[in-house]
Amino acid sequence: MSDVLMHSGAAAGTPPCTWLPAEYRAAVEAHLTAFLNAKERSAAAGGPVPQDVPALLREFIGAGGGEADPSAAVHRGWQAGGGTGLPDEVVSTAAALEMFHAFALIHDDIMDDSATRRGSPTVHRALADRLGAALDPDQAGQLGVSTAILVGDLALTWSDELLYAPLTPHRLAAVLPLVTAMRAETVHGQYLDITSARRPGTDTSLALRIARYKTAAYTMERPLHIGAALAGARPELLAGLSAYALPAGEAFQLADDLLGVFGDPRRTGKPDLDDLRGGKHTVLVALAREHATPEQRHTLDTLLGTPGLDRQGASRLRCVLVATGARAEAERLITERRDQALTALNALTLPPPLAEALARLTLGSTAHPA
Repeated sequence: MSDVLMHSGAAAGTPPCTWLPAEYRAAVEAHLTAFLNAKERSAAAGGPVPQDVPALLREFIGAGGGEADPSAAVHRGWQAGGGTGLPDEVVSTAAALEMFHAFALIHDDIMDDSATRRGSPTVHRALADRLGAALDPDQAGQLGVSTAILVGDLALTWSDELLYAPLTPHRLAAVLPLVTAMRAETVHGQYLDITSARRPGTDTSLALRIARYKTAAYTMERPLHIGAALAGARPELLAGLSAYALPAGEAFQLADDLLGVFGDPRRTGKPDLDDLRGGKHTVLVALAREHATPEQRHTLDTLLGTPGLDRQGASRLRCVLVATGARAEAERLITERRDQALTALNALTLPPPLAEALARLTLGSTAHPA
């Protein structure tokens, strides 16, 4: 799972998109805070909730969010479908997606063994430090992973609770199939990502399929659909939103892959070694393997996916990614999909402020790292 929408625009120096109503963000945050405060009170009273988990999730969720997460896309879909105001159903649904987003990121960081997320320690690393101070490093690390899995599981459970509470049967019937599809697609993308890691290959179609399920559908297409469905949108609008969201989301993920290798962690908050150490089967890597000389392929086979990869080795890999033309081709694909998204956006009949904001978001979040 990716925070590409949050850090790509910032890394490119693009002014942030500021159309998202402040009262919407405040309402979603207040809803989540009230929900987690209630869980904290239940834990203090002896309820079946680990006492430190609500505060941990509140801190983790509060570190992200903003213009470009799935909960924000719910509001865009609501507006695209003709919805006005901020009814409880929209706010609670957005909060549910934000809680699901937390679950996905926590588990993703465990699978990737990432040390940081958004410039701070990942949940499993933070729990290892907090709960494993008296243990040896291996035991502390395992304790951090085990407890973080449970924190993610609780976030998924609470996402359901947030979703079901305020929805009328009619709206639940419209939204639940879309939420179910989003979750299945997210798991599918994650499964493909994990099973393809550290396996040499030149299959760009697989890498693009991973990008579609892990980013395009999960952070863009389905949240837009969900918001539009709450507003009673017709199927034609959902199809039009897909025509925009899928190439836009793929472009976002391609840009994220570039940031994961060539970005400056001080500006992006994203580590620049994790993807190389994890041997991610990205479009960037598939293109490099496709065009590599035997010597370059040997460098890829030897260094890519090495858990202990150092900066010198990473520099050698970056040289191969540039010399094979993989970086330039990935940048071309970003531009191609961004243009497809903007063309589809222009074909939609949306409120002008919303259309303009989506265009600005797309342009900013698909900018290439310097």
